[in-house]
Amino acid sequence: MTMDISNILSHVDHTLLKPEATWDQIKTLCDEAMEFGCATVCIPPAYVKPAADYVQGNLKLCTVIGFPNGYNTMASKIFETKDAVENGASEIDMVINVGLVKDRKWKELTEEIAGVKAACLGRPLKVIIETCLLTDLEKVKLCQVVEKAGADYLKTSTGFGSGGATREDVALLRENLASHIKLKASGGIRTLEDGQAYLDLGADRLGASALVGEARKIQG
Repeated sequence: MTMDISNILSHVDHTLLKPEATWDQIKTLCDEAMEFGCATVCIPPAYVKPAADYVQGNLKLCTVIGFPNGYNTMASKIFETKDAVENGASEIDMVINVGLVKDRKWKELTEEIAGVKAACLGRPLKVIIETCLLTDLEKVKLCQVVEKAGADYLKTSTGFGSGGATREDVALLRENLASHIKLKASGGIRTLEDGQAYLDLGADRLGASALVGEARKIQG
């Protein structure tokens, strides 16, 4: 497998979403992402405004909505999204209500995603479906729902569930997504080899906290 480290990192949302994350750690995350040319940093909503002030437009900021369980009301997710955009978020990653999937309430789910997408005001929306909780049939159906709702990406996982991205899921989702919908593999991506494998399978973005550290070790 050929591996271009800078190319891999250019697809990475360098992530820190631990509940105990401090502002100093978020600043370090931003510094690393700018140094290594990452696509974005993915950070808690409370840090978006200070991070926007800190990076001064030199780095895209991604944040999470309805995180990590997704069972907030649609109205609260829309409010969170508007607040994040106002504070300087460049991209939004929202968690779906998995209960709506289990109840086969596709219309309500589509409306929720579309409502959050409208609140993004043109910014990319990634829809986290938490693959570890779903059957393959549900994953395939969600590919259709995400497209119908007008989202930009489907994202595998929060990283807080019982499992993260798998090669099988990424291949299945890419096969069933419309070509204009991008795919973000997230959760448990620990090595640059993993990152390259997911890109080779058709992922466009990688949610990861470890890849910058791996690259630093290799590059010395």
